[in-house]
Amino acid sequence: MIKQNYNLLLADDDEDDCDFFKEALDELTLPVSLVTVNDGVQLMDFLADHSGENLPDLLFLDLNMPRKNGSECLKEIKESEALKNLPVIIFSTSLDNEIVELMYAKGATYYIRKPGEFSKLKKVIENALNAVSENNFKQPIREQFILQP
Repeated sequence: MIKQNYNLLLADDDEDDCDFFKEALDELTLPVSLVTVNDGVQLMDFLADHSGENLPDLLFLDLNMPRKNGSECLKEIKESEALKNLPVIIFSTSLDNEIVELMYAKGATYYIRKPGEFSKLKKVIENALNAVSENNFKQPIREQFILQP
């Protein structure tokens, strides 16, 4: 169960998706704060500015973003000594098995396919926060990698 206030970072270029995510968090009344960035370059700049301290507790990362995609960002994060322990949840419209396998191999913590329904979005965000908390922010076994609403 969620015990503390989590600082979340959402990297997604789709404004509607960002708004839905914020609304879902508000309705869940979870102890979280949210910062959003709109592309991979903004994400990496944000993380570089906060790498000494104040890193987010959890990053929700869209794969299809302009300037630098989520896969490139994940690779850079996991290769960085300052960022490699940052839990990253892939948050994408795609559920292509090859992409899922690649994201697992690159070290993503969990994978979520963006749900189309608001109620499912709320549920999957809640599930994600519970899962990372219960799993101590570590990558689970492959069979538990994809989170469902």
